[in-house]
Amino acid sequence: MRLARFLMLLSLAAWLGALIFFPVVAQTAFATLPSHSAGLLVRGSLLRLHCMAFICGTIFLVTSFIYNHLMFGRLRVFAASDVLIAAMLVLTSVSQFRIIPKMDSLRLSAADISAMPAAAPIRAQFDSLHAWSTRIEGTILVLGLTVLYLTSRRFSESR
Repeated sequence: MRLARFLMLLSLAAWLGALIFFPVVAQTAFATLPSHSAGLLVRGSLLRLHCMAFICGTIFLVTSFIYNHLMFGRLRVFAASDVLIAAMLVLTSVSQFRIIPKMDSLRLSAADISAMPAAAPIRAQFDSLHAWSTRIEGTILVLGLTVLYLTSRRFSESR
């Protein structure tokens, strides 16, 4: 049971830590590199963050199910923390498989999006997708912090 709790907390801490650190990487990239290079660096970092998210989310869910089975003798599939982790994974999937490919397509159709006027259709569409991407990652962070709170309560109540 201790191993399950440890793996739940470790996976959540790694995911939240990466979510918190990602904007620092993005800010630093755009402050020090040409915009096209910075965009590629941020894109690659975001893809790796999503890979981490899929791994950490899966580990959390599996160990949470094991923990619930050991503590309560049943899976409790719809525990609040598990539902929120599932929502985080769905949002990560939307970003990974819907938003990023559209942004990549726009990036390929324009030489340098940041050099385009704000009113240009490609730039406006890219900026809109970027805003959605930012909102999604922010929502994932808030949900993750909520899961951290719920998980800490869950562990303190089981003692």
